[in-house]
Amino acid sequence: MLEKTTRINYLFDFYQSLLTPKQRNYMELYYLEDYSLGEISETFNVSRQAVYDNIRRTEAMLEEYEDKLFLYGKFEKRQQLIQKMIEAVNDTEQNNQFHNWLEQLQELE
Repeated sequence: MLEKTTRINYLFDFYQSLLTPKQRNYMELYYLEDYSLGEISETFNVSRQAVYDNIRRTEAMLEEYEDKLFLYGKFEKRQQLIQKMIEAVNDTEQNNQFHNWLEQLQELE
């Protein structure tokens, strides 16, 4: 469950600008603010089922965006490559400039 929540949070970070304000509000409250479905339904004066359906549809949309755009997948691969490069630099301690470039690249994430 935690793995799914983490993935949805990342997808939301990458693709939230493609969502409607209502979808963003529901997702922020549910995933970021840890509101229950009942609390969200009371806040927006809609049924709990309507909130549930909206969140599930939005999750599916986020997954579809990722299937087409690969932003999260590329982010993960970049993070893995950066970590491997850092480990290689730390093992050999060859070039301080290279290490500085890696740090700068990490800061851009």
